[in-house]
Amino acid sequence: MGSIWEYANPVKFSRTATLLLPWVSILAAISLVTGLVWGFFFTPEDFRQGSTVKIIYLHVPSALMAINVWFMMLVTSLIWLIRRHHVSVLAAKAAAPVGVIMTLIALATGAIWGQPMWGTWWVWDPRLTAFLILFLFYLGYIALWEAIDNPDTAADLTSVLCIVGSVFALLSRYAVNFWNQGLHQGASVMRAGAVTGADTQEKVSNIFFYPLLLCIIGFVLLFVALVFLRTRTEIHKRRTKALLARERLG
Repeated sequence: MGSIWEYANPVKFSRTATLLLPWVSILAAISLVTGLVWGFFFTPEDFRQGSTVKIIYLHVPSALMAINVWFMMLVTSLIWLIRRHHVSVLAAKAAAPVGVIMTLIALATGAIWGQPMWGTWWVWDPRLTAFLILFLFYLGYIALWEAIDNPDTAADLTSVLCIVGSVFALLSRYAVNFWNQGLHQGASVMRAGAVTGADTQEKVSNIFFYPLLLCIIGFVLLFVALVFLRTRTEIHKRRTKALLARERLG
């Protein structure tokens, strides 16, 4: 088995992405369609939240992805800063717009869910505030890439920004644990014992959990497919720019 660093070669990464992309896309579509249809049409209303609870099938996966996409960008940015592998930083660049959309979906569905539950569309809750700042960091990351012409300089600066923004990604995930205040509930899905009943805290019923799990898997696979597609595109764009620059010099 070859080393994972072999995929730092743009040609090998592009070939592998092209090979895997159709399969990942098909699995993503199957998981998402099955999970969403099952969740929205074949699960009962919650005894407290009514049909509003079904927003969980969009809100929870998108919120999880919004945070974890940034952590993926952090890892690939660190690889760039340490090992100077261009594919890693291009993967971070490719992931950022996907992260923006995931964060926007999470914010929008959270507001829709919060209005009937809290009586307001928005509160300056620690987690929600950190999540909003994370969204602004996503926008700043994308804008910084567009503002700098030299690709290596842009990669360096956006990588540093990614490290700083990781503080707010962490707060978005664990703010409820850090501060015992705010309306946002603690983790009830992605927590040890939440499904098995090994703890006594409030947890998601299995009737909601299984379609939710399919939706989460679908969102993850969709993200992987989009990153494969967008990273491959970024590699082709950089190669085309390099060829045009050589032609001008020649």
